[in-house]
Amino acid sequence: MNIPAVSIIMPSFNSEKTIQAAIDSVRAQTYSSWELIISDDNSSDSTVEIVEKNVLYEPRIILIQHSENRGAGFSRNDAISKARGKYIAFLDSDDIWHEKKLEIQIRFMSERKLALSYTQYQKINMEGVKGKIIIPPDVTSYSELLKSNVIGCLTAVYDQEILGKMYMPLIRKRQDMALWLDILKKIEFAYCVPEVLAFYREGHNSLSSNKIKILSSQWDFYRGHLKFGIFRSAYYFSFYVFNALKKHKT
Repeated sequence: MNIPAVSIIMPSFNSEKTIQAAIDSVRAQTYSSWELIISDDNSSDSTVEIVEKNVLYEPRIILIQHSENRGAGFSRNDAISKARGKYIAFLDSDDIWHEKKLEIQIRFMSERKLALSYTQYQKINMEGVKGKIIIPPDVTSYSELLKSNVIGCLTAVYDQEILGKMYMPLIRKRQDMALWLDILKKIEFAYCVPEVLAFYREGHNSLSSNKIKILSSQWDFYRGHLKFGIFRSAYYFSFYVFNALKKHKT
């Protein structure tokens, strides 16, 4: 069996309304050397049945089923442990990719020998109507990422031949940010592909609607996961709040 160049990590849980669109966006990729590892977190709806139908006619799709609900971080890590590709990419079961995402991003990384990259992305609603475009900085570092998580999980790709397999810390929130920070401890910078290559779906009951919870979990991230002191936490938290307010206004 040929080893794919890219392993795509997709956690799923009760995603029957959106997962087919996510899968279709992967199958539509102009870059064909991939495997899609769907790690299901004990869904109670028809998510697994939908995936199983896709597995029948698409050998590049692999389904992992869990017998109990362990959370998206555990599901992602289980899929990463089974990934065979040089590159590890992430796509949640309610998001979608531009058809040329992998082609453009893998070429961008290969030409520059990058360990971690991300892209611009656009928000869409549950009906697929496009909204705001998110344009991250062209480059970010460990210290800059602490001020604002500019790397959208659905856009990130890392090179496991350079970094080794990197896993998401099993914390309740900010698992992706924690992973990018772990990677940026090992390298100097991560770079952005200056094109909209992914589409982030905002649900009607999205966590992003509760700003106080987001800020609270960010503070807990600094103090709890990163073990920062109160003054260092306050320093980065002030930047995080400022950037969040600026992002909300634009």
